[in-house]
Amino acid sequence: MTVHQRFHMDTLEQFKNAMAENGVKLPLSEDWTVLSSPLPIGGKTIPNRLAIQPMEGCDGEEDGSPNELAFRRYERFAKGGAGLIWLEANAVTQNGRANPRQFYLTPRTQDGFRELLSRIRCSRSPEDQPYTVLQLTHSGRYSRPEGQAAPMIAARNPYLDGPDMSDDCVISDSELEALEDKYVEAAVLARKVGFDAVDVKASHRYLISGLLSAFTRKGKYGGSFENRTRFLLDIVEKIRDRLGDSMEIAVRLNACDGIPYPYGWGVDREDYQVPDLSEPKKLVRMLWERGVRILNVTCGNPYYNPHINRPYDLGFYTPPEHPLVSAERLLRCGREIQKAVPQMIVMGTGLSWLREYGAMVAAGAIREGWFQLAGFGRQAIAYPDFPLDIFREGGMKRSKCCISCSKCSEIMRFGGKTGCVVRDSGVYAPQYRKCRDGKPTLIDNRLAEHV
Repeated sequence: MTVHQRFHMDTLEQFKNAMAENGVKLPLSEDWTVLSSPLPIGGKTIPNRLAIQPMEGCDGEEDGSPNELAFRRYERFAKGGAGLIWLEANAVTQNGRANPRQFYLTPRTQDGFRELLSRIRCSRSPEDQPYTVLQLTHSGRYSRPEGQAAPMIAARNPYLDGPDMSDDCVISDSELEALEDKYVEAAVLARKVGFDAVDVKASHRYLISGLLSAFTRKGKYGGSFENRTRFLLDIVEKIRDRLGDSMEIAVRLNACDGIPYPYGWGVDREDYQVPDLSEPKKLVRMLWERGVRILNVTCGNPYYNPHINRPYDLGFYTPPEHPLVSAERLLRCGREIQKAVPQMIVMGTGLSWLREYGAMVAAGAIREGWFQLAGFGRQAIAYPDFPLDIFREGGMKRSKCCISCSKCSEIMRFGGKTGCVVRDSGVYAPQYRKCRDGKPTLIDNRLAEHV
């Protein structure tokens, strides 16, 4: 099936036929009441079941504080009506920033984050405030704090290592021990600023995700399951010890990497394309015991196999499977994790490529207990008011949906500020043109009229 054929699902019947042709079974419902139902957590309430996924905008200031484009993005998310806003990756150290404009909460920049939260809250009525989660990260392998690669890796990996990667890039045990406290410091600041929760990011092969798959690493952070999970669990315990019940702890976790063993986490040792969730489930149970109450389930690596975690129509390569298959894998991983820890609030992932049918799948999946929150990523960049359209207009509108063209990712890879070139062209088409000058792009005739 060609890229363009994948897009031609203009009716629900065509969508159902495409699922049947690809052996995909996803629940569907047009009863939106389940999506509008509130969800209590701790002493607070998430007002509905629709959530914005953490997506880097690369539009902070040099010191790590949000700038006007960042304020605009999050105001749009808030006005759109989502019950939970999971704010993007915030570095816990300067050397862990993925780019020179990545968010970096420090005592110096805290007022900017306080202003960001204020703008989010002022965009909604007092009785309908979104729940806010700040993602804490160290970019590890993908650290570029000054704009040039400065990797700090958990272990060597022949599938991910570039030609300039060496053993000198492997972070030491002592550096990891010291870094644990940096996560705690960031969590304390996030609590002071006013976020409802922090996410200890363990996904997409950034540092903690890399440690989970560090089968070949020596020392206290590698090899055995106990060692590979030590860093994450230590951070969670330290945050809980420091903050008690004053702030919730969340984790965005790769359920599977889609990378061959012994370099991939959550994969069958004979067939890396098949998830083996035995270790992820074991870890999630341990996280629950240590006080983690929200889990955001994802898969893959956006730099290596993006079709696994971000199904697309246009991308950096032609994927080996239909995007429906990729989306189903993501959603079923969420289902399996939710079954393993039924008391935890699990967020499902993989809905954006489904266009307007994503709302139906979200409603069906939550109704059938696959997970409790439905997370939308690129869809929210293109269509920030999709929750309001679901609740007030009876569903999402095809004309406003993300078309999975990968332009938002392309801008980021070219060093620009991320947004939707197609649906928000007045702001981001000039940014795209600036970034693409002199560089290869993925643009085709279908998009030319928009950019």
